[in-house]
Amino acid sequence: MDPEKAQAYFRLRTTLIFIYLGIGVLVSYMVVLFAESLSSFSVMGIPLPYYMGSQGAVITFIVLLFFNAAISDVIDRRFGLIPKDKNTDTDNKAVNQ
Repeated sequence: MDPEKAQAYFRLRTTLIFIYLGIGVLVSYMVVLFAESLSSFSVMGIPLPYYMGSQGAVITFIVLLFFNAAISDVIDRRFGLIPKDKNTDTDNKAVNQ
């Protein structure tokens, strides 16, 4: 990979990491800081701050992991790190076959 393309790849991946970290901070800490004003909202009958503290943040992180995997595959293909036409005959075989 040429240095210019590697720099663009690194910049894009770093930007995505900061976006994911920002979402993580938002669902973990900002909900706690604004718990009193957010308590008027509810999710399935549970006050929003309690829901986000008990399970909402964990669900958000798991969803972010799946989004990151899908987006990473697209980015890796776009930058040529994953071959676009893989031979499917060798994919299902063991190493020694």
